[in-house]
Amino acid sequence: MKVSIAGGGVVGQSIARDLVRNGHEVLIIESDPAVVNRQDEEAGLRWFAGDACEVSTLHAAGFGAADVVVAATGDDEDNLVVSLLSKQEFAVPRVIARVNHPKNQWLFNESWGVDVFVSTPHLITALVEEAVSVGTLVRLLHFAEGKAGLVEVTLADDSPAAGRPISELGMPRDSSVVAVVRDRRVVVPRGDTALHAGDEVIALVTEDSEDSVRRVLVG
Repeated sequence: MKVSIAGGGVVGQSIARDLVRNGHEVLIIESDPAVVNRQDEEAGLRWFAGDACEVSTLHAAGFGAADVVVAATGDDEDNLVVSLLSKQEFAVPRVIARVNHPKNQWLFNESWGVDVFVSTPHLITALVEEAVSVGTLVRLLHFAEGKAGLVEVTLADDSPAAGRPISELGMPRDSSVVAVVRDRRVVVPRGDTALHAGDEVIALVTEDSEDSVRRVLVG
């Protein structure tokens, strides 16, 4: 897979090197030539000095040949511009954008070419809640412009789902239990898998089914 990343800071470099280790071809566009000049040559990773908000730069770098674009700069405006150009100018199939300031999250949608956004503050909040909350539905990840996502709940003793197989829970049709973590082991759920108090249940939900799933798992 070919991946183009806008932004060669700590975040962009970390993403790039993880992808290269997994066998992908990565291009990083970085506006600061000094940062680019400091980089050693690395198989599978190519650097290009230039402004990723300029169409001419993107064409010169071969940015549009990517299967996935990651807008990972430290500036939300730049990330939005990169996302929009990726979709409108190059028709990149998938665009992932970094949200630096939570107040700007509402902008990161299909209108700006964003398929998936990642907001670090919101992700940390979700992980904190996931670690300490029992009997509460916690949103872990949103995608499809917020219309779908992954949620997690640690089943309380009085959960209506405790002691019942998944097939009998009455989960909405547009939702699915995708994993159960029990005693630090991952259980791949099947219809006859019985849930127990203390299980961490991870489910895929849509915007319309989330409340129904909460009633099924939490009460």
